[in-house]
Amino acid sequence: MMTRRELGKAALAAIPASTLLGAVNSKFGGVQIGAITYSFRALPSTAQDVLKYCVELGLSSIELMSDPAESFAGAPAPPQLPAGAGRQMTPERREALKQFEEERKKWRLSASMDKYKEFRKLYNAAGVKIDIFKLPLAETMSDDEYEYICTVAKTLGANCITMELPTKPEHSKRVGEFATRHKIYIGYHNHTHVDAHSWDAALSQSKYNSINLDVGHFTEAISASPIPFIKEHHDRITSFHFKDKKFGTKGGGNTPWGQGDTPLKEVLQLMKKEKYKWPANIELEYNVPANSSVMAEMKTCVKFCQDALA
Repeated sequence: MMTRRELGKAALAAIPASTLLGAVNSKFGGVQIGAITYSFRALPSTAQDVLKYCVELGLSSIELMSDPAESFAGAPAPPQLPAGAGRQMTPERREALKQFEEERKKWRLSASMDKYKEFRKLYNAAGVKIDIFKLPLAETMSDDEYEYICTVAKTLGANCITMELPTKPEHSKRVGEFATRHKIYIGYHNHTHVDAHSWDAALSQSKYNSINLDVGHFTEAISASPIPFIKEHHDRITSFHFKDKKFGTKGGGNTPWGQGDTPLKEVLQLMKKEKYKWPANIELEYNVPANSSVMAEMKTCVKFCQDALA
């Protein structure tokens, strides 16, 4: 069996030399385009797999979900579900999950940062920068777990951690205190149950509390363009999730890009005009057509951004 170091070398060997010389660049018209690696959830998702997808797509910036990094670093694997088990939570599955979470917590609190340094080196060597790390600082976590998450994010080279927007102000206050101590931004992500004031409490608590605006979800939530909100809060936004959705008044829902109500092209052109520096991260969430593939749809999304910014 190959070691992780050997796998890393193999991954680099599979990447064209032109890429390793810095050819990967997804900054178009001064706007940084990237992807959240959740977009690859239907594909194999080892550290090497995810890197390969990024390179194939020419993406030089990502929001990294925690699983590939923690797995690379040696974290315990989650319990496997029996075939045909469905979603029902049996007592046995509940106990197995509880045991896994305890083992993972124990591992996290003793984990070395060496493997995370190696992970960052692997990606950076291929021209891919981990600008954002997604591992939520849950309300139930201990201070030591918060320290672990912040330390991992910085070790990977990220300047921001993303998580769901807390429903309790005391939660975002606590998170903001850790963010301030570590000087790392927390980008609070939205779904569709938000309005223009949903971030007000969090933003008032720390300058490191910020907005990870999902422009598609926000468009569905308010049934209007997100551009006025972006202009008003541009100094507190640290990243976008980019997807197309219909207005909530039309039933909402994900669509292939250009078929919904989210003004993706106009948002990108606003970023170019105003020289906004945060990344617009593609999040592939619409159903992939039967005659297509995840990678084909991702390439379409990248080209959409490139054309909009030409």
